[in-house]
Amino acid sequence: MIIYPAIDLRGGRCVRLRQGDFQQETIFGNDPGDMARQWQSQGAQALHLVDLDGAKAGKPTNIEALTSIRRAVTIPLQVGGGLRSEQDLQLIFDLGIERAILGSKACQDPAWLEQMARRYPNRILLGLDAKAGMVATEGWLEVSHVAALDLARQVSSYPLAGIIYTDIAKDGMMAGPNWEGLAEMSEATPLPIIASGGVTTADDVRRLRTMQLAGCIIGRALYEKTIDLKEIL
Repeated sequence: MIIYPAIDLRGGRCVRLRQGDFQQETIFGNDPGDMARQWQSQGAQALHLVDLDGAKAGKPTNIEALTSIRRAVTIPLQVGGGLRSEQDLQLIFDLGIERAILGSKACQDPAWLEQMARRYPNRILLGLDAKAGMVATEGWLEVSHVAALDLARQVSSYPLAGIIYTDIAKDGMMAGPNWEGLAEMSEATPLPIIASGGVTTADDVRRLRTMQLAGCIIGRALYEKTIDLKEIL
């Protein structure tokens, strides 16, 4: 199971939100490249990057910060937030970033997701964000009428790198993941599942590992030091 330290970008800085709420922001650093170097030096095998401004604007926004991170580290990167077109994907790949996360547009148009997955096999991750089991889009500002499990089943045959499953209610709350939701998601599709949201303690990580998930993303818990990355690795 790969541990992905998360770097969320807003206004070129490293921040964390609670439940995706832009009004509940904590700033953890002004130099994204330096933050990435710190995680790599502690043994991180890959990093999870989110362009929060991009998610809100519907287009990649923190390009300078993403570029500085790519230059700072050699480990693989995956990035999401506002990627809504093939041009956006190409921009991210041209920066030297290995994987792109598609969320809102992919959930609204699975046929387009399939087209992109077949054009860029194993380089696209589906960012499946759920609120009470339903898919949320537009930077979590809109909740759809599509069940997350149904969408996971629908995309199971696409050549995706995996699904990043986030329970919005758990994100940034330091209260543990949605265990039931993760188990159901894992059963619903053969695609690799990466857990996101609520991972708070070493015991959480151990339990996720027993579920045979492909990875887990850790954000606030690393920054507030309730989890030590070296110890976990």
